[in-house]
Amino acid sequence: MSLLEVKNLKTTFAIGVGTVQAVRGISFHVDEGEFVGIVGESGSGKSVTMLSVMDLLPNYAKVEADSMTFAGKELREMNARELRALHGKEIGMIFQDPMTSLNPLFTVEQQLSEPLRIHLGMKRDAARAKALELLRQVEIPDPEQRLKQYPHEFSGGMRQRVMIAMAIACSPKMVIADEPTTALDVTIQAQILDLLENLKKNTNAAIVMITHDLGVIASMCSRIIVMYGGMICEEGSSRDIFYRAQHPYTWGLLNSIPKIHHDRHEKLVPIHGTPPDMLKPPAGCPFAPRCRYCMPVCRMMTPPETGLDHGHRVFCHLMHAKAPKVERGVDR
Repeated sequence: MSLLEVKNLKTTFAIGVGTVQAVRGISFHVDEGEFVGIVGESGSGKSVTMLSVMDLLPNYAKVEADSMTFAGKELREMNARELRALHGKEIGMIFQDPMTSLNPLFTVEQQLSEPLRIHLGMKRDAARAKALELLRQVEIPDPEQRLKQYPHEFSGGMRQRVMIAMAIACSPKMVIADEPTTALDVTIQAQILDLLENLKKNTNAAIVMITHDLGVIASMCSRIIVMYGGMICEEGSSRDIFYRAQHPYTWGLLNSIPKIHHDRHEKLVPIHGTPPDMLKPPAGCPFAPRCRYCMPVCRMMTPPETGLDHGHRVFCHLMHAKAPKVERGVDR
């Protein structure tokens, strides 16, 4: 059953030199209890997509959609008070940089207790006990002492654990993790990813993981959405994306991941070119200027959706090309 369903989402930003078309008519869903990855380069629209759903964009952003429903409720019809209640209780969010998301003037106990008191109506002692339990749940050592401390007294990895604790404080139905491991070293990254996976198993909350690195979510996601230029290129199960990918951009992402079984002197394969200027995005497929399989139609028309087996869908003109077959696939 779909927990979140978004149809034809468009998000633009009016700035001094024009209008940035950050998200250009995408549709997707997140089912109850599933782990979904949204992958793509910086500027592809990943974070803006979920911030649009959360209504956390600045005033100069314009969000349009045919519908955006969460647990059967139309988000566009909710007022500011209803949205605040939804965000605190039913949808949690883990931001990329916890140091800018945590308030430096308040202790960890104050920041963990606030949503518990506001959304669950807990008294001070009950909220403190729950905050202590949350720190244990995210595996922070000496939680009694840590509750009294301020964010600057924590390491980057520990601050991210506090952010995770805040996100799951009210037992939300869905947690959005926006590049939660970007600023961390690889050892701490692995710990945070393990923690997220364990939390999903223990709470059955749906998790949406936003990342630029397919390798980070290789073994975690049940479904992956690949975005480029504000549009969805491909969507499918983890197995579909890693072993049956059909879009040239997905192939490019996969070819840029280091492979443990390859010769250590072998060079990674880059995606040549640069992402599109979203002030003036390409008329056709956004990936056309960088695609070695580009055809004339790719530069003129937005590729249609092609549905494959079991929810695997691709937006690429190659799926309908009558030209001689290209050698598709991932170099392995």
